[in-house]
Amino acid sequence: MRERPWKIGERLVDLSRRGMIMGVLNVTPDSFSDGGKFFDRNAAIAHGVQLANEGADIIDIGGESTRPGAEPISPNEEIERVIPVIEQLARKIDKYISIDTSKAEVAEAALKAGASIVNDVTGGRGDAKMMSLVARHSAGFIIMHMQGEPRTMQQAPHYDDVVSEVAEFFRQQFTRAIDSGLDPMNVAFDPGIGFGKTMDHNLDLLANLERLRVDDRPIVVGVSRKSFLGKLVRSDEMQDRHLPTVALTALLRGRGADIFRVHEVKENMAALRAAEAILER
Repeated sequence: MRERPWKIGERLVDLSRRGMIMGVLNVTPDSFSDGGKFFDRNAAIAHGVQLANEGADIIDIGGESTRPGAEPISPNEEIERVIPVIEQLARKIDKYISIDTSKAEVAEAALKAGASIVNDVTGGRGDAKMMSLVARHSAGFIIMHMQGEPRTMQQAPHYDDVVSEVAEFFRQQFTRAIDSGLDPMNVAFDPGIGFGKTMDHNLDLLANLERLRVDDRPIVVGVSRKSFLGKLVRSDEMQDRHLPTVALTALLRGRGADIFRVHEVKENMAALRAAEAILER
């Protein structure tokens, strides 16, 4: 199997045989799945340590909700929410820390505080300074696709060919990233499941991950607790989205995904390693 390295700072992580689990840590009062649960700083830090102990390779920290209908907050407010948490976790755990933000000002503060990955839901479109900032820090950079913005993205999303259009967006943003000075090895791509997509769009993207790959760069998927899972299992209960998430972690590893952004780390890690044991054969 050919190596698929992802460069994070000065370190190269080979994702060809061992995928990564990214644990979600929302330091927000209004995220769609756990809004307010970890808004308290001490609770957020404790949960970040728990995610690390359960095996997460990356802790992805976000201070601004990107749920459908969410309103934006100021960079200062976002910084006040996330930086103390990043600083403490950088001291307490030996894991990669990712900042989930579309603002260069927030990303810069986070990288200085101990983060080494920027996870941008706008794919670098939200702030003209973002890509050059990431390049200067040699950070890992996740380019995600989103149609529209969180406040409006689920209002009748439309594509002529969702797979081709997302793949073309990735190619364009990859070129922009390189032109901004980013090392191609630092880049990963996320199709943005649930971000301006219907259930059919989500399923089409997940069924065609390899068509989305650009320059053999890693693919990130985030299906955890997404509403389309509830529709698939015909349930409005959040807990009923858990098992489908675990199942998709195993399935999608075999379909080309390299990094899995999840809320429940332990179970998804087990599914990932079991799937990889079969794929290794």
